[in-house]
Amino acid sequence: MMQGPTVPALLPLELIDKCVGSKIWVLMKGDKEVVGILRGFDDHVNMVMENVTEFEPDGATFKTTKWDQILLNGTNICMLVPGGEGPLSTSSHLATTSAPAPTSSSTPLVPTQ
Repeated sequence: MMQGPTVPALLPLELIDKCVGSKIWVLMKGDKEVVGILRGFDDHVNMVMENVTEFEPDGATFKTTKWDQILLNGTNICMLVPGGEGPLSTSSHLATTSAPAPTSSSTPLVPTQ
């Protein structure tokens, strides 16, 4: 049986390693998010970042704080977005790319009997 080309596996720490020296968007537990240049990390995903902007929701907007350098505790990281610009750059994007609401003529996900 012929199979298509295999895609090499990429481990999580390998992906983070590829981001060293570039911009990364980090979503933290709670509501905080940070965007900055990743300078280094360890096996616990503790991260050293530079030129950081911290975003904290403040009603319908975000309160921003600038930091020259920070150390993030990996325990508090929920998601990493390589090359991400942060929450302000995606708000209009999210509004325009949401999936359409299902209609009564849509195909069911589970076959009916």
